[in-house]
Amino acid sequence: MEPTLFSPLPSPAEMAEWDRASIREFGIREEILMENASREALHVLHKEFGSCADKSVLLFMGSGNNGADAAALGRHLHDAGARVLVLHTRPLGTSKRAAGYHVRLARKTGVQFMLLRQHTLSTLPEPWQHPDCIIDGLLGTGFRGALRPDTLALVHWINEQRSRSFIFALDIPSGLDGLTGNASPVAVRAHATVTFEAAKTGLHMPGAMTFTGRLHARPIGIPKAVREAHPASCELLDTSVATLLPVQLGDMHKGTSGHVLILGGSRGMTGAPVLAAQGAMRGGAGYVRIAAPRQLLADMTSGLPYVLTSPLGSGDTWDDISNESLADALQRATVLVTGPGMGRSAGALATLTTLLTLPGRPPMVLDADALYLLAQHPALKDHLRKDDILTPHPGEAALLAGTSIAEVQSDRLATARRFALEYPCIVILKGAGTLISCPNVPLVLSPFAVPQLAVAGSGDVLAGLLASLLAQGLNTRDAACLGVYLHGLAGYLLQTEFPCRGNTAQDIAAALIAAKKELATCLPPAI
Repeated sequence: MEPTLFSPLPSPAEMAEWDRASIREFGIREEILMENASREALHVLHKEFGSCADKSVLLFMGSGNNGADAAALGRHLHDAGARVLVLHTRPLGTSKRAAGYHVRLARKTGVQFMLLRQHTLSTLPEPWQHPDCIIDGLLGTGFRGALRPDTLALVHWINEQRSRSFIFALDIPSGLDGLTGNASPVAVRAHATVTFEAAKTGLHMPGAMTFTGRLHARPIGIPKAVREAHPASCELLDTSVATLLPVQLGDMHKGTSGHVLILGGSRGMTGAPVLAAQGAMRGGAGYVRIAAPRQLLADMTSGLPYVLTSPLGSGDTWDDISNESLADALQRATVLVTGPGMGRSAGALATLTTLLTLPGRPPMVLDADALYLLAQHPALKDHLRKDDILTPHPGEAALLAGTSIAEVQSDRLATARRFALEYPCIVILKGAGTLISCPNVPLVLSPFAVPQLAVAGSGDVLAGLLASLLAQGLNTRDAACLGVYLHGLAGYLLQTEFPCRGNTAQDIAAALIAAKKELATCLPPAI
């Protein structure tokens, strides 16, 4: 499957490889990359903070390349009329090669430097006792593990100044893990961050915004050929997903938009398949049908005249469902949604097994109870196909991975990558910063972390939406990317009407119309 390319999100190691390839394979000097980074940082700082002329600016310079960026930025700020002091954590003589070049250049142009010692911060000269702006260049994106006590103290001091100083982070706030987005155990809480060439994965993980503030990704001259030769293993969903919106033809009819069949519901859980049906209809499916135990259907479809039904068995459980009734329900189905509200009974397991093993079955979106049953009966995984989609929330992901919710959430990227290796199909790890995994192609990260989506039934709406996009002809990965983006955008749009939450899953389904309308405005002009 050819991946749809969105904004690259390289890991810190992949970004380091981009740097090395640019220097070694293309002969771009490291000094130039640092100069470019510092100039871009200057432009972003002016945009966020305004003119630095006559402002006191305190720069923290670590021992790595991030610190060299701070030294170069200090030179630009000095030339722009700022009162600049660079506090460095290591003696300047330890700065070698490109870093040494920029340190020497900054000193030659008049930038003041001071070695950080135990009492330096309590004895800073005027005007830096209460600086107008603080630049964080302590640690770069390669930082892993826990902060050392001396650096931890510096991070705490910087954060204590936040109410009176503008905090600006270079590449990444110090203390933030560039891969996972976790603070270790705390990180600089910047008002704004400039990251170079491309945002690293950790910068867009849930919770990272607490530390990054407003995030700006700026190019520094990495050749396109390098990015293509060394592609990032993760991408960020962006508005280019609009090109995947199904084309609306004037002569289309309901039969050309697919037939979604939803199998779910049980006693006390009749709402879940209804929400999936609403997601499928709002997603644009031509037909939506619910197949469920006969005695449950009346409750499900009351007030939903647009939903067709297929009664299964004679009672209100999945225990007496015949293969013949299932086959009849599947006759016209283009895509299946299995699991919403289905329960975990032996009958539900038998139905899921029959569906998965049915020769020539349609693609399937497995959600909710179907995922629980899949986790409890791993042999069923052998019957998944590359055109299926699994939609676990963190609890279901923990069951599928045989781990804990805490472990899933502590490194969501690792969990998603594991799914890409272990499952032949798309796996959508739901939650703030939803991740889409697929074998042999980059992970895709959703930009949305929206509280309005954290409501019962939200996942059912997503399952129906995904099925509708598959039914309209999108390939599996494209359907997953577009569905996740639209679902996230719908929740984002609900923030206006429900700023303190209180919306329902039905509101999310209804908001899909506005989400599609807004996303369509991002399409390139027709030629």
